[in-house]
Amino acid sequence: MIDTTRRTLLKGSLAIGPVGAAVALAPGLLLAGWNQAAFESQDLGSALKNLLGSSAPETNDAVRIKAPDLAENGAVVPVTVETSLPNVTAIAIVAVGNERPLVASFVLGPAALPYVSTRVKMAKTADLIAVVQQGERSFSNTKNVKVTIGGCGG
Repeated sequence: MIDTTRRTLLKGSLAIGPVGAAVALAPGLLLAGWNQAAFESQDLGSALKNLLGSSAPETNDAVRIKAPDLAENGAVVPVTVETSLPNVTAIAIVAVGNERPLVASFVLGPAALPYVSTRVKMAKTADLIAVVQQGERSFSNTKNVKVTIGGCGG
């Protein structure tokens, strides 16, 4: 008597094998692209220039950044960025005090709401800058976040 469960398992593994090999050989085809030059930039100006093509976004109160005034753990600072501006194509978050300031970049589809929420790592007390791209123009707003060491308020 032939064990049908074993036969089904063998057939399934033979079918999955080539797919697994294709994924292992070409992971770049399946993963989202990222702007390596922007994320590896060590200063704010070059990070924004590599990401947006311009290093000077206009300040705009329509860009709202929500983050704690005091972060007890700089490794996980919650940040939310939203805007009422129409036709937003991208949102980026920059931590000025980090060695590499660009900490997050989101490309939005045409039907997406201009809202992102994430957690970022901050090396020290510094400004968080939210940058919103609208076509060829970019807008920003800033919030200072005090990072305490060990949650001691210092």
